Amino acid sequence: MANAEDQAKQEAAARVKDIKSRLAALDDDALDLMFREARTFRAWLDKPVSDDQLKALHDLFILGPTSNNCLPGRVVYVKSPEAKERLKPCLNEGNVPKVMPAPVTAIIAHDLHFFDRLEEFSGKSGERFAKDAELAETTALRNSSLQGAYFMLAARALGMDAGPISGFKNDLVDKEFFAESNLKSNFLCNIGYGDPDTVRPRGTRPSFNSISEIL
Repeated sequence: MANAEDQAKQEAAARVKDIKSRLAALDDDALDLMFREARTFRAWLDKPVSDDQLKALHDLFILGPTSNNCLPGRVVYVKSPEAKERLKPCLNEGNVPKVMPAPVTAIIAHDLHFFDRLEEFSGKSGERFAKDAELAETTALRNSSLQGAYFMLAARALGMDAGPISGFKNDLVDKEFFAESNLKSNFLCNIGYGDPDTVRPRGTRPSFNSISEIL
């Protein structure tokens, strides 16, 4: 067993060294796509997102780090007209025209019983979370939020656009989509191909010195 673990560590190190030797950092085009020229989209082109694209998106965002590799994030991809109609009553009125035309609306959620699979993902027991509901909920929410951020960046990396939304009724979403489960909704995220003619100028961002401190 020790030899297998050592070999796995060596292989992981080799893969990291290989990518670092080939690519020191993203170039300006990639940084523009991911951050500098990216926008939150509220209107969408009539261009579908395939199930294969959603699976490719999963394969990227699921790689982002979470504490103890707990991976509490869960995603429901609301794509069909029937599913969209189920989601519609849960939305704040002003967000209905943003969500209904979107090719896909992802419900980013978290599993309050993520610890049931913790040993599978990290080799660690989930007992301490099972005994402390408050700790489990805090951990699930924090890390699903991280995974939601990875989700948006992964969508951009694959050439799609994202439009996160918090203007909805979590309790209604949970009742409609997660009844009799341990899942709770965090936020919604439209994904697809945004209409560039509808973007707004970027809002003001704080300077480094106004929000940061180097000690």
